[in-house]
Amino acid sequence: MAKIRDRTEDFKDAVNRGALSLGFNEAKRAALLASFILHKPRERSHFTKAALKTLESIGTLEQFLIKHRKDYVDPHRTTTEERDSIEHEIGVFVKACKEQIDILKNSITDEEVNSKGWLGIRGDNANADTIAHKHGVVLILSERLHAVTSQFDQLRAVRFQDAINRAMPRRKPKRAPQKTSTDIFQSSNNHETREPASSEIRDHGEIQAEPMKVQQQLLDDETRALQVELSSLLDAARDTETKMVEMSALNHLMSTHVLQQAQQIEYLYDQAIEATKNVEMGNKELTQAIQRNSSSRTFLLLFLIVLTFSVLFLDWYS
Repeated sequence: MAKIRDRTEDFKDAVNRGALSLGFNEAKRAALLASFILHKPRERSHFTKAALKTLESIGTLEQFLIKHRKDYVDPHRTTTEERDSIEHEIGVFVKACKEQIDILKNSITDEEVNSKGWLGIRGDNANADTIAHKHGVVLILSERLHAVTSQFDQLRAVRFQDAINRAMPRRKPKRAPQKTSTDIFQSSNNHETREPASSEIRDHGEIQAEPMKVQQQLLDDETRALQVELSSLLDAARDTETKMVEMSALNHLMSTHVLQQAQQIEYLYDQAIEATKNVEMGNKELTQAIQRNSSSRTFLLLFLIVLTFSVLFLDWYS
């Protein structure tokens, strides 16, 4: 058996000589070998860059929410204006993230329209997988944004519940029954009848002071009546304020439920896409069945013609 000789070093020397003859120095050869081993990363698409930017915005929103959570819930740490400012900034963040997600959805829709060929049939399976992957990315971003907004809705519900508790009217102590002018006159008459006969010898100044006391009592009664009316108006204003706060809380709860329906809508959209794919596959299968049927008919007709000519040839030959 012949001995095998290792020619690896000779091959390397030949490659180095060929590289030197072509003008490749040591640095160029090292860079070329490195490019063979370590491939350059592929450039990210516009959709991937936009999705990563949206994810970064959602992360920033979550960090902002965690940072100002105590300031938003505790009324002793911040004022009402500062809490309104925090709520406004979070609303701007959420709106911007929703707009970015809508842009991604529109780009996927445009890509689906452009990828469909004649009669709405998609021919490239790789492109269909890419579109399905992009739908999954958009769904994940929507769920992440919904989770962050749910946390903020919980904090907002705590704030509105605190506002409702503070706006509820406190129980007022029962007022003593107020005396009217008729009661005053009756009490004064009863008092006069019960007085002894010695009251007839009072001074003339005391007799004149009695009507002044009656007028003062009437003024006090009118003042108490005005106080009662103002108290009733204050109670009505507090009831109206409580109802307005409750309506605002219900409005925010309704918006929360609308956000929760986004996931269901995405699920229905995925089901519709899957149904469309199934219909397209059914159309392809029907087209192939029609082609096979037509080819079988052609073969059968050709077989009958050949058989007929064979019989005629045999009859003529015999």
